[in-house]
Amino acid sequence: MMLMRTDPFRELDRLTEQVLGTAARPTAMPMDAFREGDAFVVELDLPGMDPGSIDLAVEQNVLTIRAERRTTASGDDSDVLITERPSGTFSRQLFLGETLDTERIEASYEGGVLRLSIPVAEKAKPRKIEIRAADGSRKQINA
Repeated sequence: MMLMRTDPFRELDRLTEQVLGTAARPTAMPMDAFREGDAFVVELDLPGMDPGSIDLAVEQNVLTIRAERRTTASGDDSDVLITERPSGTFSRQLFLGETLDTERIEASYEGGVLRLSIPVAEKAKPRKIEIRAADGSRKQINA
């Protein structure tokens, strides 16, 4: 048996950082995911991002989304009064199932929302199998 010491305040700090983020590492981008016909749709809130700063990459069924928001203060000649909007690099990874076609992902960005459409792979779609009876008649079964 192994005895482990826990610090409840450390766990609370860790949980708070995950939910609220820190100045160095802002919170993850909020997301909605749903199925729409033969595709899964993921919508991520990325307000104020330049579409050119958004990067999508897929490697071994892991989709990585990275985006960067720069500060709007223009350097030495500006006097910053309040900075509540997080800036920096944001990233999130989504683990995609084997049944999704990662070669045909479509992405659009409008109104601060990144919308990804990930189609279901043809091999994962339902298909009909034809069965031949001994007397030569045919019957279809949905699989």
